[in-house]
Amino acid sequence: MPSIALLFGLIGLLLGGLKGLIVGLIIGYAVGLALPRLIFANLAQVQAQLLESTFAAMGALCKADERVTRDEIRAAEALFERMRLDDAQREAAKAAFNRGKQPDFDLDAEMARLAQVCRGRPLLLNLFLQVQLMAIAADGRIHPAEHALLVRMTRRLGLPEGEVARLIAMLRTAAGGPSASASAAPASQLADAYRALGVDPSASDAQIKRAYRKLMSENHPDKLAGRGLPESMREIAEERTREITAAYRLITEFRQQAGAA
Repeated sequence: MPSIALLFGLIGLLLGGLKGLIVGLIIGYAVGLALPRLIFANLAQVQAQLLESTFAAMGALCKADERVTRDEIRAAEALFERMRLDDAQREAAKAAFNRGKQPDFDLDAEMARLAQVCRGRPLLLNLFLQVQLMAIAADGRIHPAEHALLVRMTRRLGLPEGEVARLIAMLRTAAGGPSASASAAPASQLADAYRALGVDPSASDAQIKRAYRKLMSENHPDKLAGRGLPESMREIAEERTREITAAYRLITEFRQQAGAA
């Protein structure tokens, strides 16, 4: 990368004159050659750890209420399909899921590894939590023990505890589906929509639009891919943007109908 070599060269020139310039250019050139490989290796490590921890944590969560239901197993298998895992990846995911179900599984250590590898990438950790919710909500409810374990994961990952409530609200808003009349939507569904966008019901239309655009920008699959999102999880990231849009539409339609009344 010429710009990196030039930068090191200028630093060398300031510190050591002509000799420093030459040495700086050589070092900068070497760094420029090595940097893409280092970035690729780091992304590969992030992707591998994210997939491993996703299914290990899922196994622990599904076992949190002392039993793994058939619906939860089907949800895990459905994720295999949605993520288009090849045979080797599927076997690794199953092994991780079974590892997470074991009584001696160290959830805190697993979350520490994931947090370390994904440092500076909170949106990937958010997506990790969303996948966990999709799995445990497959049977139509979230058991208190599952919720408690999810909150524990959130804390260990260094995310705000309120993030769990926001993700649950987002999931419920999307599950409610389109309404023929937004003004007829249950108050709880509208409250979930505000919580999903992270705004207060008293927020102005402009504030709500800014919050929506910010979330859409942050959660764009292409942007997440650049931060280490595995291609296999792209569809889930796209679903996240649909959930954000569903919440925004519910709020804006409700406000439009309320203003026209």
